[in-house]
Amino acid sequence: MRAVILALCLATPTAAAVPCGGDFNAFLTAIKAEAVAAGVPADKAEEFFAGASQDPKVLKADRSQGVFRKTFLDFSQSLISKQRLSTARAKSESLNSIFSRAETEYGVSRGILLAFWAFETDFGQVQGDFNTRNALLTLAHDCRRPELFQPQVLAAAQLHALDEFDLDTTGAWAGEIGMVQMLPKDILERGVDGDGDGLILLKSSEADAILSGARMLQHHGWRAGEPWLAEVTLPDDFDWSLTGLETELPTEDWAKLGVTPRNGPLAPGLAASILLPQGRKGPAFLAYPNYRVLFEWNKSFVYVTTAAYFATRIEGAAPYDAGSPDPALSAEDMTALQEKLAALGHDVGKIDGILGAGTRSAVQKEQVRLGLPADGWPTRALLDGL
Repeated sequence: MRAVILALCLATPTAAAVPCGGDFNAFLTAIKAEAVAAGVPADKAEEFFAGASQDPKVLKADRSQGVFRKTFLDFSQSLISKQRLSTARAKSESLNSIFSRAETEYGVSRGILLAFWAFETDFGQVQGDFNTRNALLTLAHDCRRPELFQPQVLAAAQLHALDEFDLDTTGAWAGEIGMVQMLPKDILERGVDGDGDGLILLKSSEADAILSGARMLQHHGWRAGEPWLAEVTLPDDFDWSLTGLETELPTEDWAKLGVTPRNGPLAPGLAASILLPQGRKGPAFLAYPNYRVLFEWNKSFVYVTTAAYFATRIEGAAPYDAGSPDPALSAEDMTALQEKLAALGHDVGKIDGILGAGTRSAVQKEQVRLGLPADGWPTRALLDGL
């Protein structure tokens, strides 16, 4: 049955097929027809959509993601504690056979899986209290990102037909489910029955959750046996314009430029980028190709970098050198900076006061133009210079 439904799922268009907005009941009728066309038995589709409702709290959460305005140091220090590190290492030991399977079968390091498990749900303890069906339907009906969430609704209905999704399932406001917070389509296509009970249940089975997360990362390009992030030190006269994810060089070239690791050697033969989450006066990291794969789990630079760093700590790395970065701009100043950068022709994406990849790139280009240290970290000097 799973193979049949999965085949139909893979054949279903991924873009939004039902017009967004308008009357919600009419929307339910239309997307129910899409679910049946995608292989959900009519009785199961009727069951899945019956009594569904919009959740205004979901839209409020979608519009106000203030956590992404935190700096790397603030965010990492709020999430990483001695207790959380100790718990992660204890879980690594007590669930060694599961993590060994993840490493052997999918090539994914246990440190990464433990870091996301810790941050997403505090090792399964806090999985979210939003009704997942209603959350997905609310976001699928909303016109901001229907192309992302309508396929997730269909996948949830398909999981329901497989008895792997209850109508009272709860999770995050954006529809992620279970201990490692995966979306229904990822669960349907890449879920793993880790405990052998014939079902894939990421809310209650540690084995299912851990191995499903590993398989998802493997699918997105995780490379077995390779590192993802390493803290480094840079010389004072370093060419800061070489930093950032847009520049990749072999580790041998970075070594020639004076880049030295703080924990162990640089990985030979790999291309990597220099990350300065808070500029040249803060921590510095070498980001390997596996680091980029983590953005398939979460799109936030600060979140991904924190999770990647925590994973290295779980596996024995020393705490970072926090340094003394220049103060972060306020949300208002960041918004003003983005407006100035956009007026100069830079693509900073949505003007939201968040230091995303587009804004970092634009900042670095303007720092070069103005003769400032081009480390991608927005400062008052840059704002005043513009």
